[in-house]
Amino acid sequence: MTSTTTKSAYWMGVRDGAPFILVAAPFAVLFGVIATEAGLNLFEVMSFSFVVIAGAAQFTALELMQKEAPTLIVLISALAVNLRVAMYSAAITPYLGTAPLWQRVLMSYMLVDQSYALAHAKFEDAPNMSVPQRTAYYFGTCTLVMGAWFICSFLGAALGTQLPPRIPIDFALPIAFLSMIAPMIRSLPHLVAAITAIVVSLICINVPYSLGLIIAGFAGMSAGSQTEVWIKRKQEAAP
Repeated sequence: MTSTTTKSAYWMGVRDGAPFILVAAPFAVLFGVIATEAGLNLFEVMSFSFVVIAGAAQFTALELMQKEAPTLIVLISALAVNLRVAMYSAAITPYLGTAPLWQRVLMSYMLVDQSYALAHAKFEDAPNMSVPQRTAYYFGTCTLVMGAWFICSFLGAALGTQLPPRIPIDFALPIAFLSMIAPMIRSLPHLVAAITAIVVSLICINVPYSLGLIIAGFAGMSAGSQTEVWIKRKQEAAP
């Protein structure tokens, strides 16, 4: 494989990842604004984004920090929200597991919903890609999304200090989450998991330190997995 084909794979990833800027950019701006309003300074906001680099976990941790939850609860909650990343890692390891260690470390840092979705779909559709080509494509999918996340987090933090307090922005948070979740509901197990998590989260709304979110997450995953098992058994029993 020549460097030209590797370069082509990289730019293909950049092109495929470009549309996700439309989601990542406003989400990052929103985080910067809310984090600034919560009392974080610019350095703290940017450190948060660079270290965690996971929007849902950042919002969860920020909310718990505002409620003065114990540090252990903040960490556990943020990790629980990001449990899906462990599944992402397991799913793409067969395609990228033989890449050099430094590349795998960097890829694990950049593993987010967008990079996983694009890379996994591409690797399944193009099984003849070499590992260097897959690695190049993966990094390509991350380039614009990562850049947009960091830049827009900065812009949001800078903007947050200038916004009049009477401007309501809380409504944008659930809209941003819905925009990410809705495209992922593509089967009955996904739908059952989502509905179960919503119902349980409403039931557990008064659980301290937002731990109802973790309970709802586990309930949703359990319901979704059981639905998938039920469907497979039904298919196997069919004549």
